[in-house]
Amino acid sequence: MSGTTDGTGDGTGDGTGETTSEGQDTAAGGGDGNTQYGRKKFSRSPGHFADRVTADGADGWPVAAGRYRLVVSRACPWASRALISRRLLGLEAALSLAVVDPIQDDRSWRFTLDPGGKDPVLGIRFLSEAYDARETGYPGGVSVPAVVDVPTGVLVTNDYQRITLDLVTEWTALHREGAPDLYPEALREEIDEVMEGVFRDVNNGVYRAGFATGQDEYEAAYRDVFRRLDELSRRLADRRYLVGDTITEADIRLFTTLVRFDAVYHGHFKCNRNKLTEDPVLWAYTRDLFQTPGFGDTVDFDHIKRHYYLVHTGINPTGVLPAGPDLSGWLAPHHREQLGGRPFGDGTPPGPPPAVEEVPPAGRP
Repeated sequence: MSGTTDGTGDGTGDGTGETTSEGQDTAAGGGDGNTQYGRKKFSRSPGHFADRVTADGADGWPVAAGRYRLVVSRACPWASRALISRRLLGLEAALSLAVVDPIQDDRSWRFTLDPGGKDPVLGIRFLSEAYDARETGYPGGVSVPAVVDVPTGVLVTNDYQRITLDLVTEWTALHREGAPDLYPEALREEIDEVMEGVFRDVNNGVYRAGFATGQDEYEAAYRDVFRRLDELSRRLADRRYLVGDTITEADIRLFTTLVRFDAVYHGHFKCNRNKLTEDPVLWAYTRDLFQTPGFGDTVDFDHIKRHYYLVHTGINPTGVLPAGPDLSGWLAPHHREQLGGRPFGDGTPPGPPPAVEEVPPAGRP
């Protein structure tokens, strides 16, 4: 996520890599950072730093165990994609993890959750230091997810759309035994088509609604969100997963928005035609994924709520943090297994997360 913005231009909220209606790139990246909103229509741009970490090292960044550090916010849906993929593929030992504070200051993402307020591996206090090491004076947003080269401290990529696909297709030599194929070649065309609609109308649509600066703009985004959710609900009524009979990248990308829907998007972003819990199909589908190892064990509802409600001061100027919603329902039976499907295909579930990566009790149902 990139762009600390609140919709009023004071730089205290959420951007996620947006471009103004006049085409001026105001924040490159997939998540919250340092961008301010004016009175421009919200849209999202790709990551500014689009180098790839590949098996052949074509961009100068070869896959290597221990060389790179993945920097995420557990609040950010774009970063959560990478968290889930890394867990499912068993890359914890090969790609170390840094988790930033969900609350930003004027220098954006901070390592204040770590002892001394400094990342223990990179030795920096702010993710912006890795950006500066890559491009001095870079004017765009400081976004997550970000992959940083540990030996040099230089940002490699913040291309949130590509990072997870490369974890699946380029890091195969370091996958755990039994890792699932999250982007099977025979289904890629259909997966890409589904993901494009999910991205435009759901992942990005809730932001377009939440940061709309005019009624017509808001209502158009609102209609897109629920039109697409209704289509997805019909699609999932008689199939367990979005494409094929196993979990794919498409499910990961939809899950990261749905898991946040009632906690923040329904009220905070005014996507309030109905709650996720009021759509029996999507609610059961999301619970099914949440209860699948690698999904729910990466979700921190405390970080999610504190980021959205306390950082987006233009939307929530009082800074009051909602006490709800009740999280106990996330662990209720979903019965989606009756539809068949094999969550991991010919593979196996990941083991439990490393102890240092466990979500604290305050963030779990």
